[in-house]
Amino acid sequence: MTRFERYRVPEQFDLPATMKALVLRGRGFENLAVEEVPVPQPGPRQLLARVDAAGVCTSILKLLAQGPDHTFLNGWDLTRFPVILGDEGSVTLMSVGAELAHRYSPGERFAVQPAVDHPPINHRDRYRNEARGMNKVAVGYSLPGHLAQYMLIPEEVLEAGCLLPLPSPELPFFAVSMSEPISCVVSAQDRQIHLTKESPFAPRVPRLGMLEGGITAVIGAGAMGRMHAELAMRFRPRAVIVADLLDERLTITHNRLGDKARRLGIELVTVKPDELEAAVERLSNGGGVDDLVLAVGVQPVQQQALKLLGVGGVANLFGGLPRGKHILEVDAIRVHYDEIKLVGSSGGQPSDMIATLKAIHEEQIDPGNYVHGVGGLAHAPEILRAIEAAKVDGKAILYPHADLPDFKTVDHWDGQRERELLERTLGDHAR
Repeated sequence: MTRFERYRVPEQFDLPATMKALVLRGRGFENLAVEEVPVPQPGPRQLLARVDAAGVCTSILKLLAQGPDHTFLNGWDLTRFPVILGDEGSVTLMSVGAELAHRYSPGERFAVQPAVDHPPINHRDRYRNEARGMNKVAVGYSLPGHLAQYMLIPEEVLEAGCLLPLPSPELPFFAVSMSEPISCVVSAQDRQIHLTKESPFAPRVPRLGMLEGGITAVIGAGAMGRMHAELAMRFRPRAVIVADLLDERLTITHNRLGDKARRLGIELVTVKPDELEAAVERLSNGGGVDDLVLAVGVQPVQQQALKLLGVGGVANLFGGLPRGKHILEVDAIRVHYDEIKLVGSSGGQPSDMIATLKAIHEEQIDPGNYVHGVGGLAHAPEILRAIEAAKVDGKAILYPHADLPDFKTVDHWDGQRERELLERTLGDHAR
């Protein structure tokens, strides 16, 4: 049995007394560090999971800046009660609370939806006003996060249905971790709605997603914009236009999605912003786009792009605008006569992650297209600094149990490369 195969079997894996975790003890980077902390012991209605892979999310920067004022902390005193960060990951159950033994078994693999639609059950006294009126908590905030070697899965996660089974136990660890950011795109595209009629006398039928046979335009070719472009292909538009200022991002888009678009009979067009209107004019014969994804949070860009919508077109305000620069003007005449629509969403729900895991399993999206690099838990602070400096285009995947001295950027990542890496670098606790 190889080291990787032994790692996959909980009985072959020693459970230590302590673990490494990314801990936040106050507001700001100066209170952030990878520390050695006790491995938590699950209560009767809790689970203990091993974290096999974890993503580093940009949302952590907001938590660092806001500290106890963050909505999901709601007054939680980080100096007295430090938290373990990380809202994206892939986990394997190691220990099951006594009251859950009939439902779960060690060795089962799961994804965790971090946005937990449930009031706090544990530690209500740590929140402002003892959590009165608080109906949502989050993994990696007041609930234990993935940026650790082990992770307690508390009652809130289970009661909200946020522990999600995998469509296949063979899904790579990194792919499961990637399901959370990808699910935000799945959720957003589920808001696209087109009213169709089979004949003038037929009833209108609402259809979710991009318009089949239509034109989709994605403004912003960062990792999330590229995810939108790839997932839009599920709906078989006749063309997908991707616009960005940076040539490098447009090149990445063509290199990673071009072959797929050709196989599906979709015309993939990448353009700079000053070429966008001409591309839309050519492809639509002056009719405009059917689906518009604004994957960049810049108010003038979003305002200008709304003009690209055709009759019945839907604009998705995916890129959040900063407060104070968040007002857009809407042409009411176009809403009235051309029936254009504006939609938006924030994050996803368990159903979105389940749909995402299925899409990954069925190869509707390749999560390896969006991995910036791989490393170990020790690299988390430097990765967050790099994200803050806009030097990370994609997702950093960290393997908490691997001995990796350096963080390595990659052009693409897959299950075979992950397995080879872990075969070489797993620690001695895998017997």
